Amino acid sequence: MRVAVITISDSVSQGVRADGSGPAVSARCRELGWEIVSETVIPDDPAFVRDRLTTLADGGVVELILTTGGTGIGPRDSTPEATTQACEKLIPGIPEVMRVYGREKNLRAVLSRAVAGVRGTTLIVNLPGSPRGATESLDAVAELLPHALEVLRGARHD
Repeated sequence: MRVAVITISDSVSQGVRADGSGPAVSARCRELGWEIVSETVIPDDPAFVRDRLTTLADGGVVELILTTGGTGIGPRDSTPEATTQACEKLIPGIPEVMRVYGREKNLRAVLSRAVAGVRGTTLIVNLPGSPRGATESLDAVAELLPHALEVLRGARHD
């Protein structure tokens, strides 16, 4: 599976804070045997996030885009809105599973507004901004993602 990891953070993109979640997500993907083809850091700007997602999805290189950051309730958190604009179909079950799984470990997980959806044949999944939250959320749905991509390419659900 070809994966792009995007860290969405003003402070990381400005060099004020080191990126912990992007590298953690990329490392976990590699452990799962997935190929990381792109790793980027961008600011919490809705239009920029939407454009980056659409460019990656429409480019035909990646099958899965994982974002980390911008899913909370803070004033600059706009990743779910930008993702929704970029997607043609939403898949509410993926973030529901992540929140349920996360709630077992940290009650604050229910504050995540992460979304998941499809653009063309690319799956886009928002993960939280903390390294632990991002990797735990990925682990919660990792076994579903290859099947989802197979279905996007025309496979049946059975």
